[in-house]
Amino acid sequence: MRRRSGSNSSRRSSTLRRRSENQRFDEFGFALTKRKDQKVHHRSHDYSYPQLSSVRVKELCELLSYWNGASFICRSQIERFIRMGIPPSLRGRVWKCLLTIDSLRETSDFNYQKCLSEVRGPLVDLGVSEYGILSAIATLSDTQNDLGLNHQQPSSCPEPRYSEDDITLFRQIALDLQRSFPTHRSLMGESPEAIEGQAKLFRVLIAYAKYSPQVGYSQGMSYIAAVLLMQLEEEEAFWALTALLDKPKYLAELFDLSLSKVQHQVKVFNQFLKHRKPKLSQHMESVGVLSVHFVMPWFLTLFSSLPCWDSVLAVWDLIILHGLPAVFRTALTIIELLEPRLMDLNDEGAVLPLLLRVPADVARYTVLVPALWNTEVQDWELKCMNSLVLDESHHGPKADQCEKKEATLPTQVSGGKEKENVSTPSEGEKPTEKDSVTRAKGVLTRVMRLAQRYLLDPMGRQRAEERGSQTQTKARQRSPAHGRVFRSRTSASLTQAQIRSRRSSQQRGGAQRPVVQGSGGDVSVAPVTVMDAAGYMKTDSVCAAKTRR
Repeated sequence: MRRRSGSNSSRRSSTLRRRSENQRFDEFGFALTKRKDQKVHHRSHDYSYPQLSSVRVKELCELLSYWNGASFICRSQIERFIRMGIPPSLRGRVWKCLLTIDSLRETSDFNYQKCLSEVRGPLVDLGVSEYGILSAIATLSDTQNDLGLNHQQPSSCPEPRYSEDDITLFRQIALDLQRSFPTHRSLMGESPEAIEGQAKLFRVLIAYAKYSPQVGYSQGMSYIAAVLLMQLEEEEAFWALTALLDKPKYLAELFDLSLSKVQHQVKVFNQFLKHRKPKLSQHMESVGVLSVHFVMPWFLTLFSSLPCWDSVLAVWDLIILHGLPAVFRTALTIIELLEPRLMDLNDEGAVLPLLLRVPADVARYTVLVPALWNTEVQDWELKCMNSLVLDESHHGPKADQCEKKEATLPTQVSGGKEKENVSTPSEGEKPTEKDSVTRAKGVLTRVMRLAQRYLLDPMGRQRAEERGSQTQTKARQRSPAHGRVFRSRTSASLTQAQIRSRRSSQQRGGAQRPVVQGSGGDVSVAPVTVMDAAGYMKTDSVCAAKTRR
């Protein structure tokens, strides 16, 4: 049976090898398939990215040659080229400059090659090779089960150099390698190029899991590392992955072992979508589609599932330039482009596939990328939505109950003054420090709730503005403000100075006291500053008659 299974596997591998050798690929390395198969793999080969002129390419090469990441001029120039479209041959250099890979490698104590040599020891003990990691999935599963049984029973054998966590890590990465771009020439089939590509991807992911144990390996990292390997050398791809996953500007708030960070960011985007697209958000919730269903795959793979690869690379250019806000910006742009179709669908089974498999006509470069540059996402918006999510996670259900109770508190009016029925502690009870902290949290929660209503409800915002204007008008009528009193004093002093100057001029000219004549005299108009009813300065006219001599 073993000989037969071995011959079947060798026959299957030889068949796959012949297919991969006869396969044709497009300019980005993806296998060219028939029209009917393109829907299955969700890959379009109709690229529409712009071609830069030779003069522009030369300018970009000069910019990269004297690149300084701290220079505002360099960053503004590189953004200009990203808007025009980065040539595929120079994209790797652009990413290296923006991610500062060389400086990160020089300042770190981590040695990539040394780490790989340490990882190969456990692989040898397991009888697994990095060049045959896909075929060793079953072996890793059996070894993991045996290791679990050995832990329960005492054994006199020496402890191996690998642990159960190592086997779990090896097996999880091997499983994800099968799903990462199965139609790309560097990962497809069993050709020498594909075997080498799978080994590189395995090594990069293992090295990062050892480099950052607190983050480790999670779903989606294989897609990100594979995209980097398509543009960079192996060790450069490792340091680029390190920069993306460790720097707060990029994806440090997306990846962790428990996936709690990406779940939090999905909640932030859900609030952001309610703020920007309230009708669409309400429609999707009524249909039964939640943001977590489609936003999490987008975020974890950085939109690498889009069918048009030139659009994917343009999105990555923007993310590497601007960081995490560009991730929110891309997601919002896709939803805005799909909004007319989503509003016409009333079935979860139709809405969710449209979001998970974005149509090629929407993901096309000439459609998606211009819309992406026209979409703006401000940092203060994301910070505000993040605060709302944190507040809801800490005080969500209790805050709602407190707010409802406070809304139903009756008010008593006596003698023109309002008195609230607020429960006071009895004589034997004294407010403790815990009670004051709880009360402060309740106030903060109510403030955040009001801010949320103000942002999400346009009618509520209008009512709040009208209420505020009425309050200000009443306050003006009661008493003038300090600034207005100052203005009134200033205007009064100016008026007195004008009167004194007029009297002195009349005395020098020997004129008598001015007499107002009903007729036969010239009437001169002197501007005098007075105060209006609201307390603002206003110029009035005072008629001063001068008699003719």
